[in-house]
Amino acid sequence: MRIIFFGTPDFAVPALDRFISSPEYDVALVVTQPDRPAGRGRSLQRSPVALHANKRGIDLYQPKSLNREARFNLAGYDADLFFVAAYGRIFGPKTLALPRSGCVNLHASVLPKYRGASPITAAILTGDAITGVSLMMMDARLDTGALIAAADEAIRGDDTTATLGERLSEIGADLAVSILPKFVAGTIEPRPQSGEEASLTRLLTKGDGWLDWTASRTELERRVRAMQPWPRAWTTLREENIQIHRATPGGELASGKPGQIVAVRPALVVATGAGSLQLDEVQAAGSRRMSGAAFATGRRLTIGDTFDTANPPLSRSALVVAVDSMTAGDSA
Repeated sequence: MRIIFFGTPDFAVPALDRFISSPEYDVALVVTQPDRPAGRGRSLQRSPVALHANKRGIDLYQPKSLNREARFNLAGYDADLFFVAAYGRIFGPKTLALPRSGCVNLHASVLPKYRGASPITAAILTGDAITGVSLMMMDARLDTGALIAAADEAIRGDDTTATLGERLSEIGADLAVSILPKFVAGTIEPRPQSGEEASLTRLLTKGDGWLDWTASRTELERRVRAMQPWPRAWTTLREENIQIHRATPGGELASGKPGQIVAVRPALVVATGAGSLQLDEVQAAGSRRMSGAAFATGRRLTIGDTFDTANPPLSRSALVVAVDSMTAGDSA
């Protein structure tokens, strides 16, 4: 099966590697985002998919858009299938029509739940016990195409978006390599998505990491995990931004206002809207990561000191919305 692979971040690399290694597939071309400035020096850096394609000796294409010129170049490869995993660009009808067997997308949720940009983060933040991956036909809307296959995965109590994303990328890669030959052969019939539980997620912003201390300990601990690796959970103390890398739900409290420090030894513990939260690993701007207790000692914090509870400096809308409450956009 001759395919063109579209993908950009680490999530897409396992699928690309499986396709290259499988004798059933001919990866004719890898398409990824152009090199972007990154890091403190803002030097141009290649995407993880571009690096892996170079390593495996596969032709690489990095168009700025899927315009007429790009479509002409893609058509020249005469692909049976376009496979897409977190590519990051919109596919219009003319692009969707190029491959003989259509365009298939690997999405990091069990659709129709958590369509859109941030499905893994949404599953952790919501407190779901199970999530998964889906293979779907791409159409002219966002993650609404017919389902080819799906696989479930349990969310562990210590999962971050990074750790869960790593497992889902491996599960999705195995699913795609095993299922797509049957789909192309016509032995699997894609089925329309159900309207039940359909929801849409947006792109994350830095404001999503802000900790609202009036929330419960459970909600805050989920947010800490959900915001790793980006934008990371954060709060402010004495007008200084503090990142919270790891936290543990604490016990009930007899006193203490949300955001107020209720213990500094042997651990740094903060009152929340319901119960307390132990800050296990924190990082001040320009400093290294350290335990909450070490941070408290270094900053000479005492019981009664308070993390800021004012409105976040950046607006934050709901990360997940029901699809029937808004119009879905074009497919990406």
